[in-house]
Formats: sequence, structure tokens, C-alpha cells
Amino acid sequence: MIQTDVVIVGAGPCGLFQVFELGLLGLKAEVVDSIRQAGGQCIELYPDKPIYDIPGIPVCTGEELVERLMKQIEPFECGMHLGEEVTEVEPEGDTFIVKTSAGTTFQSKAVVIAGGVGSFQPRPLRAAGVDEFPACVHYRIKDPGRFEDRNVVILGGGDSALDWVLELVGIARRVALVHRRDAYRAVDASVATMREFVRAGRMDLFENAKVTKLEGRNGVLESVIVTDKDGKSTSVVAEHALVFFGLAPKLGPIANWGLDINRKTINVDAERFETSTPGIYAVGDINQYPGKKKLILCGFHEAALAAFAIKQRLEPGKKVHLQYTTTSPIMHERLGVHPEDDE
Repeated sequence: MIQTDVVIVGAGPCGLFQVFELGLLGLKAEVVDSIRQAGGQCIELYPDKPIYDIPGIPVCTGEELVERLMKQIEPFECGMHLGEEVTEVEPEGDTFIVKTSAGTTFQSKAVVIAGGVGSFQPRPLRAAGVDEFPACVHYRIKDPGRFEDRNVVILGGGDSALDWVLELVGIARRVALVHRRDAYRAVDASVATMREFVRAGRMDLFENAKVTKLEGRNGVLESVIVTDKDGKSTSVVAEHALVFFGLAPKLGPIANWGLDINRKTINVDAERFETSTPGIYAVGDINQYPGKKKLILCGFHEAALAAFAIKQRLEPGKKVHLQYTTTSPIMHERLGVHPEDDE
């Protein structure tokens, strides 16, 4: 069991900045996110989209913002548990026991939900017979070795789909990529490499097409039917289907934690950003209060106030002093800065 001051649910911009604000007050955080990399919507939905309303940064992309936030929290050495979904949050005395889908367990003094619009769930494959092969249809890959010498069909046209194409061409017996268009959302270099594999006969490609049916016996996938835009169908040998249609935001298990839910958001007070359960806080797009604005910069403000509220909760009766970064002994120590040298 991992002991920590705060578990932060969500590794988007607000969750990452929450690590920083807690760190300034000397509080240790562990971050959990269901997706495989930090950044939340900034990475999953608009990594290349320009952002203009971050103070002091005239313009940056979603990916650049995440990189800067990750750099900013380096001094605090927070635990980062990606590809794990928080499934349980249970009070235990004055702490919380937090469990994830990967079997990780935390004992935490407070919990901050910074899940954006909720946990991201993979968009499902909708094709005849898909429910008959739950062990053969994959939305997340933990062990690429399981596809060694297997026939694999990959569905999608983004970075995840292309990354796994390039990874598995040298591992699987045969790889086929199926994409509903002939343009891709992946980086140009990945697309170029994929097309070179096709020209070299190392893999198969079906563009402007989709998988319409899965076939097999006794839960074992044997082939998929690929249908193009003209209605022509082709049977493709497949033992596994890897589906990368992107992620859909859902409240997920958070809806079952006994919080005051307002549609798909969580009601909080606008002073501490605490939920209806003492010790559990919510910042960013997932919370709701009068005057709420769903802006990243507003989420940063919420994270700062939540950090002070958590510090006060953990040290009742003590005054929490306003900590400026310019005078922060924690920052000076972590970064090796000695202000007296400038005097």
C-alpha cells in the first residue's frame, strides 16, 4: 500500500498543477489517470491546437503546455500511475483507501478529483458479433508480446493506431490496418513508415473501409469482415482486433462514490472546492459551482485554493501561510537555489 498525503485523480493540466500547488505547501501527491500518458484532453483531443489564455504564455499547443507542467512539477517527485482507473474510494478513519483497476492501493489523507469531464473510456467497436469475442477485442495494450506470431487487425487512424502498427509489424504474423478514411491524424513520419511497410508487402491496408462483422467459434476470433465505402466486403484472417477509435469522456466510477453529482459534474463549494464528502475535492471541468467557467486558467485557480484547504484540513488549528514561490524554502531546496547568494 502506498502512503501519501493526496491522491489526485486525473493527470490533465489541472491535476498536474495541483501537484505543484500541493508541493509548495510540503504535501506529497500521487497521480492516477486511466489514459497511458499525462495531459488529459490536451493530449488526447488537441495536442496540436494552439492555446492562447495561459498567463505569461502568449501561445502554446496542448502538448507544449503539458510538457511545461510536467517540468514544473519535477522538483516534487510525485508518483504517476498512468493507464490505471480509480475504482474505489473508501473512508477509513481520517484517511481514504483508494484502489485502482491495476490493483494499486493508496492510503491518502485527501483526494482531489481533477478528471476533466470524467474518465476517458475507449470508443467501442460497433460491428456484428463483437460481443462474442471479449478476449480478442482490445482497446488498451499492456503486453504486446501476446500478439507474437498472431494475425492482428488494427482499427483507427490516429497516433495510437499507427504506433501499434509500427510496433507489431515486427512481432505479429500479419498486421492489417483498417481506417475509415485515407487521411490520418497521426504524425507524418508514422504514416510514411506505415505506407512503406505496405509497399514492401509487410502488412495489409484497408482505407475508406470499416470492420462490419467479427467471425469465429467458441469465443475465439478467426476473421473479420472489412467493408469499403462501395459496399465491397473482404474477409481478413484475424485472431485479435485492436481498436483505437479515440476516447469518449464519461464520469465512470466517480458516479458511484456518493458525491453530490450535478448531471455529469460534481458540486463543490467555491471557497475550498470540497465536494459533499469532506476530504474529497474537485477541480477543473469536472466540478460545478455558481459562476463556474470551464477554462484551464480557472482550474489552476481552483487547484491553488484546494491545496490551501487540504493543508488546513491536515493541520487543523494551524494557520496556513501564503507561500510565494519567490520565497519558498521548498522550491529553493528542491532546485538548489540559494537566495542569499544574490544579496
